[in-house]
Amino acid sequence: MEKKNILKGVLFVGIGASIYGMLATFVKMAYKDGFTTSEVTTSQFVLGFIGLLVLNLIQTFTSKKPLASPSKKEFKLLLLAGTSLGCTSLFYYIAVQYINVSIAIVLLMQSVWFSVVVESFIKKKFPNLKKIIATVIVLFGSVLATNVINMDVQLDWHGVFWGVLAAASFTITMFTSNTLATQLPVLRKSIIMLTGGAVIVFLFLFFAQIGPLHFEGLKSFYLTFTQNTEHIRPFDYSILWTYGFILALFGTIIPPVLFNLGFPNTGLGLGSIVSSLELPVSVTMAFVLLGEKVILIQWVGIVLILFAIVLMNLPSKQELPEGQTS
Repeated sequence: MEKKNILKGVLFVGIGASIYGMLATFVKMAYKDGFTTSEVTTSQFVLGFIGLLVLNLIQTFTSKKPLASPSKKEFKLLLLAGTSLGCTSLFYYIAVQYINVSIAIVLLMQSVWFSVVVESFIKKKFPNLKKIIATVIVLFGSVLATNVINMDVQLDWHGVFWGVLAAASFTITMFTSNTLATQLPVLRKSIIMLTGGAVIVFLFLFFAQIGPLHFEGLKSFYLTFTQNTEHIRPFDYSILWTYGFILALFGTIIPPVLFNLGFPNTGLGLGSIVSSLELPVSVTMAFVLLGEKVILIQWVGIVLILFAIVLMNLPSKQELPEGQTS
């Protein structure tokens, strides 16, 4: 692979990860302005769908050769896989209601070792020593990054619960994105998965702000695991022209396109390392725009997590090209 193409791939993936890392800060700002989780997620998915639809139409009419289309089975599987995309956004955005963005992103990055566990189950093979060491480093780094060893800091269990669920859902999204219908154009595949995610988001919108919660058991569960939902109020459409455009652009349009342009040039290993830029960018944005306090021990934990991601994706000697040593 030419060095020029690799550098171009690194640039695309790095910019995509950095943009995606800014997302949670804007979500937190939307919450401070009084918007709800359902309004944030719905505006992101609706405007994101419109944006991807326009890009798909442009690609279809400007392409010099016919674009691949999914089979009925692939279409259904992509829709189903897309529900994890909706769940990831929903769970992550609920988490940042309770905990700092800098902690929420650390919880989301647990998908690094979740992926190792899932991969071992799928391949029915115990992970190698390098991945085990990297997993231990991620866990230790997470303890430092969330600052749970400081007895003065109490993590809201609601935020931790939803943050871990977001990581699990994100793990599913990564696996399905890399294995299902890989022959499809990026934009076409993305909009199908986004449609599946929208189903989850619209269901949440219905229960949160449109349909009254008639069943006491459901209402009790809902109010226990979400915040600022004691009052069911009409949807505030001003979210569409205040935060919706930014959330759609930074969450569902630009990063996926840049990732899919960059990863073919970087390869999965190098691409995963570069995409981990999302973590420090997210923490820095929260520090600068939200004024979240991030102490030295948390930065040490973040560096350890980044180191573990690099370690996990470095090729072993048997994976290196012949005649090349690490």
